[in-house]
Amino acid sequence: MTHIVVLGSTNMDLVTYVEKAPQRGETVTGREFRTIPGGKGANQAIAAARAGATVSMIGAVGNDTYGAHLRSTLEHSGVDTDLLRTMEGPSGTAHIVVDDAGGNAIVVIPGANGTVDHLAPGDEGLIASADILLLQLEIPMPAVVAGARAARAHGVRTILTPSPAQPLPPELLAATDLLVANEYEAITLTDEPDTIDAATALLEGVPAVVVTLGAAGSLYLARDAEPLAVGAPQVTAVDSTGAGDTFVGALAVALGEERPIREALTWAAAAAALSVQRPGASASMPYRSEIDARYTS
Repeated sequence: MTHIVVLGSTNMDLVTYVEKAPQRGETVTGREFRTIPGGKGANQAIAAARAGATVSMIGAVGNDTYGAHLRSTLEHSGVDTDLLRTMEGPSGTAHIVVDDAGGNAIVVIPGANGTVDHLAPGDEGLIASADILLLQLEIPMPAVVAGARAARAHGVRTILTPSPAQPLPPELLAATDLLVANEYEAITLTDEPDTIDAATALLEGVPAVVVTLGAAGSLYLARDAEPLAVGAPQVTAVDSTGAGDTFVGALAVALGEERPIREALTWAAAAAALSVQRPGASASMPYRSEIDARYTS
C-alpha cells in the first residue's frame, strides 16, 4: 500500500447551514449547526486513508475536548497519530457558513496548529519512510518548508496545496513536485486573471500543477507535457466543504499507485463528487469501494 504522510492542520469545524450567507452587517437565521472534525491536513489524511493508503499524521491538537475528538476521529479513520502532538491550550477551529447552493465561507482560528512551526523529533524519519508527503498552509510556513526539504532530501514526492493562498518561498517551491490549487488560489498566487495563464506562471516554480475547477473538473500542466483538461461528474452539491481536500487525498493515492495522470485525476474527481453530495468535511469523504463504483474511465 502507498504510505502517505500528512504534515498539516487539524481543526474542529463549527458549521452553520443557512439559505443564503449574510452580507456585511446583516443577520440571518440559520437552519442547522454541527461540529465536524476537519482542518486541511486532517481532511487530506482521512481522504487518503479512506481511499486506500496507509496514512500518518504530523501536527498538533489542543488539550481540550475538541483535541481528543480530533485525534479519535483520525484514528477511527485508520490514520496513525503517533506523531500528532497534544499542546496546552485550544485546538484549531474553523467557523464555516454553508448556503443552500453548497457554497461556503470559512474563518480559521489556528489554535494548536500555530505551534507547529518546526519538525519535532521523529518527524523527519516518518517523512523519510513515506512515498508521498502532503502539505498545506494552515500551519506556520517554517514547518511547511522544513517538511518539504526533508522530503526532497529523502527522495519523497511532495504535493502542496497552497491554501490559504499566500506568497510561497522559493525554497518551498524548489522542494515541491506537484502543486494543487483551486482557481482562486492559482489566480491569487500569480496575479494572472486567466486560469491557464495562472497555471503556466506557477510552472516557473514547480514542475507540475493541477488547478481544480469545481464542477468543471481540473486542469493539469507540466513542464514536459501538453496541458490536460479532465472533467468531473455532474452532481447536485449539498456542501462543498472538504471537496478539495478529498480530491487531493484521492489524487495522492492514485499517483502513489502509479496510475496515469488522466486516470488519477478522473478517480480523484469521482471522490470529490461523492463528497459534495454529503454534509461536512471529513464526514463526507468516500471510501475506496465507493470511489471505484463511481469512477468511469
